[in-house]
Amino acid sequence: MTTLLHIDASVRAAKNYNPAHDSISKNIAKRFIDSFAQHQAIDEYIYRDVGVNPPPFITQGWIGAVFTPDDKKTTEQKQLLALSDLLIAEIAGADIIVISSPMYNYGMPAQLKAWFDLVVRINKTFDFDLARGDFPLLPLLGGKILVVITSTGEFGFEQGGIREHMSHLVPHLRTLSKYLGVSTIHEIASEYQEFADTRHQQSLDNAYSQAAALGIQLSSK
Repeated sequence: MTTLLHIDASVRAAKNYNPAHDSISKNIAKRFIDSFAQHQAIDEYIYRDVGVNPPPFITQGWIGAVFTPDDKKTTEQKQLLALSDLLIAEIAGADIIVISSPMYNYGMPAQLKAWFDLVVRINKTFDFDLARGDFPLLPLLGGKILVVITSTGEFGFEQGGIREHMSHLVPHLRTLSKYLGVSTIHEIASEYQEFADTRHQQSLDNAYSQAAALGIQLSSK
């Protein structure tokens, strides 16, 4: 039994009238999922395109509702948290989480950050206890696989790369992944988009190949 949660964050559609405007990250993610599904049935597939259909930003009222005990929450507060509850339930039930995202201004799109702000939530995906000293947060979920698929206009954002210090996308995803219950991360990256040269095409081809191979690899587990 495999439940796969797929989060796309690009504001671009996967397919457009002008193919030059197609989302790279979304199409690589689709290649992975298609490859996986060819070798193992996906019993439940949950898809959210937060780039095209962004979740709302959290508010002061939302935070107040989070920190109100369940037996004291008003009807309005429960309604404020309804989407967060649903999104967290999707994460809790997932075996594999796929997050595809372009790099915008060296970090994640605001829409994806909004999704994370709704799901990284006290007493739901982590708890807090000062008895643990300087590390009071403890994730409550575990055992999940995360596939991170990214697209960047420049290159060299990997560990040891010439722009590693400028990358605030994948490092941020790695940090937050523990609150999704992730124990294993696989990363696929397409680079050089803004250069539009042979390096970009090679990077894109490699990303598609890696996505297909990873689908086969994970479907066999």
